[in-house]
Amino acid sequence: MEPRMKITSVVPDLYKAMLGVEKALQDSGLPKSTFNLIKLRASQINGCGLCVDMHAHEMRQAGESDERMWSVAAWREAPYYTAEERAALALAEAATRIADDPAGVPDDVWDEAADHYDEKTLATLIMAIAQINAWNRINVTIRSHAGQYRLS
Repeated sequence: MEPRMKITSVVPDLYKAMLGVEKALQDSGLPKSTFNLIKLRASQINGCGLCVDMHAHEMRQAGESDERMWSVAAWREAPYYTAEERAALALAEAATRIADDPAGVPDDVWDEAADHYDEKTLATLIMAIAQINAWNRINVTIRSHAGQYRLS
């Protein structure tokens, strides 16, 4: 499968702006493991092969256990995540599937996340969820494929 376009060449300034947001998120103080978990989970939900592949590789390089990577799609039934990570994963799922619930992000999901994160970290988490969803939508639309980023 060939990608429909090389977006980095067509709109390089916009792509660089996305990378700027990504860098700001990486430098934000949001725990790297939480950042990686929400990126992997949202990418699974959105069916973004490139991002699932990329973030699993990043997690491996960061020293994450196989169990945490393999079970993130079933995090509710797996014992490998902290209460904070569970709250972040629930928020990431609700925000990624926003159209599936008439409430958008339900109050109980919001309240649980707000119980575990201060306002700045929670705001950063929301931005991180929005960012990975944007990346997923770009890559799925142009049909980027798993491993493609390692080939360019």
